Amino acid sequence: MTLAPRRLLSRLRDLRARAAAPLPELVRLVAAELVSEVCSVYVQRPGDILELAATEGLNPKAVGTTRLRVGEGIVGLCASTAAVMNLPDAQNHPSFAYRPETGEDPFASLMAVPVRRSGRTLGVLVVQNRAPRHFTEQEVDDLETVAMLLAEMLPASGAAEGRTEGLGATVPRVFAGTALMAGIAIGPVVLHGTRRTGIKLLADDPEAELKRLHEAAERMQRGLDALIAGVPTGGRSADASASREVLEAYRLVAADAGWLRRVGEVIRGGLTAEAAVQRIAGEMHDRMRRISDAYLRERLADMEDLANRLLTTLMGEEPRGPIPPGAILLARRLGPAELLDWHAAGIAGVAIEEASPSGHAAILARALDIPAVGATRGMLDTAEPGDEAVLDGDEGQLVLRPEADVRQAYARALEARGARYAKWATLINRPGVTADGTAVSLMLNVGLSMELAQLDRTGAAGIGLFRTEIAMLARGAIADVGEQAAIYARALDEAKGRPVLFRTLDLGADKLLPGTVVEEENPAMGWRSLRVGLDRPALLRRQLRALLLAAGGRPLSVMFPMVATVSEFRAAKALLVAEARRIRPSPERLSIGTMLEIPALMWQLPELLKETDFISIGTNDLLQFLFAADRGTPSLYERYDVLSQPMLDLVDQLVVAARAAGVPVSVCGEAASRPIEAMTLAALGVTSLSMPASGILPVKALLADVDLTEFRPVLAAIRRGDGGAISLRDPIANWARERGLPL
Repeated sequence: MTLAPRRLLSRLRDLRARAAAPLPELVRLVAAELVSEVCSVYVQRPGDILELAATEGLNPKAVGTTRLRVGEGIVGLCASTAAVMNLPDAQNHPSFAYRPETGEDPFASLMAVPVRRSGRTLGVLVVQNRAPRHFTEQEVDDLETVAMLLAEMLPASGAAEGRTEGLGATVPRVFAGTALMAGIAIGPVVLHGTRRTGIKLLADDPEAELKRLHEAAERMQRGLDALIAGVPTGGRSADASASREVLEAYRLVAADAGWLRRVGEVIRGGLTAEAAVQRIAGEMHDRMRRISDAYLRERLADMEDLANRLLTTLMGEEPRGPIPPGAILLARRLGPAELLDWHAAGIAGVAIEEASPSGHAAILARALDIPAVGATRGMLDTAEPGDEAVLDGDEGQLVLRPEADVRQAYARALEARGARYAKWATLINRPGVTADGTAVSLMLNVGLSMELAQLDRTGAAGIGLFRTEIAMLARGAIADVGEQAAIYARALDEAKGRPVLFRTLDLGADKLLPGTVVEEENPAMGWRSLRVGLDRPALLRRQLRALLLAAGGRPLSVMFPMVATVSEFRAAKALLVAEARRIRPSPERLSIGTMLEIPALMWQLPELLKETDFISIGTNDLLQFLFAADRGTPSLYERYDVLSQPMLDLVDQLVVAARAAGVPVSVCGEAASRPIEAMTLAALGVTSLSMPASGILPVKALLADVDLTEFRPVLAAIRRGDGGAISLRDPIANWARERGLPL
């Protein structure tokens, strides 16, 4: 089976010029050009039904009568997964659904290609042959081009776009997701990703289209340069500090010639520049949506953002109109530059169907102080532009078309939230101290330079966790020594003498750089963090050298993540000490500490406390390793609790031993940012808590009202009396509420 794609596209263009929806002619033409014995088109009808609409090679009486549900049979599976099915022996595939009226018994090999537009399935294009065979990559590519053209024709044949929602537009709906940025927004929804219609598909002059592509790419790149150059580097505005690292990484992706070369190849095959960009964007989407790694999936939003920008440049579209006051943006995915654009337009909140807390959109939402929710799947199939919505960034949910009483309740909560923030603002310049006079240092967790302005905005006592890998993940590569040193020096400069604890690169598990992917059944417990650094000492030494250079004689604190044995800590410490001997000026004071995330260290405390200058508890990993519960598994999110007997016993034992050895203990996991956990940790003797910026003032407010001398015996009684309980949260919270503490 051979194909001359330019000739086929030329004949399809002539065919479209003669008829509005010539499906019978199309399947005959494709079958002839592909030298295929069968070519069929299944069209999606309302109710998630796929109906045979045209065929060449099967029984013509089956047209209009053969139907499959989406997900049923190979055709239904292709529609539900949006994946190409390339099968040499289709009838022995476990999903094969036999339809005797079609007369398809003699045909062994089958290729099914989804017909999609704007991310939604309209139908399925199928070719079949008698001989068992795999269709070649070129043949798959050619049929996908035909499917793209077919996507513009099927609406005229009554195709219904695949939807998961059949409810009326007035029914309230609640979409539970993941909190990306705390806050509440109430207002009309606007939908991201308006559909482009009227795109010309077939090129008259491929060389002219290639020229248009390259000119548009250059204009787009200049626009990105201007966007980044226009972001100020100082001041308190989060918009002004809008993640230079993330945007620079985005610009590097935009400048990558690889994907533009692929677009050029498609143009040479006969498509216009616009159609070729859409085609390649669709291919990248279908490949990347199957990647399980959360960070790599986030890059999909960047690529779709770029494709949309390039299409806008090619088509010379006007900017979007004014955004309604208080608008909430709903998006399937969202790239960093797009979020900046929408923020400038005035959105009050954003909900993203495919987003994680570590993704670029979430990082920027926190920097821009935009309430945000992720993983709200299905909302775009339900929402209509202008629908009223409530976005609850505290609980991680979107309420679409809320009832009047629900809206009023959230409006009251929003008003109360404003009052709370006004009260908290008075605490900014006060140190963290409890009602009984116990000092507790409240520090920041940061990973990007844009977050440093939060030091002054929150009145934080310093940076208790500088995640050095975040800037590398944002740029997609490990920076050289000079670039790293500049990042670390800026953190020390912005801290203005306040302590900064740098954690060395914590790569692996869900934090992967291109080229570092390792096939592991359980990457969270595999080759990651310090294990990578010790196995690649040159990589670790470069980072340690950059940290020492950044200090420039100032005090420097460095801690190593994922330490499992004292010998590992000694090996890492030796590398740092060796580098320190070579760098001048030497740090005024060099403090070397460890994260405690692996429970095995608890049985090595005597030796560890002789070696380390400080210990920082990472509650996120410690909790998952203590209870053998992957924190990336949704069904286990709330099954195990920091406020459980085993965790509190562990922290208590560590604090007692460390205090005797004169080694300070801090907590830098997510638990430190929740007031009730912060109160409990402080009662156990933890004197330093590091957290995201949003947690500083609420925790400071609670600590200011709690008397630890009163709470400690209560906590001890709760721990004695609830042996074996899953969590001690309820009795602790009840005690706090009885005293009117602001949980």
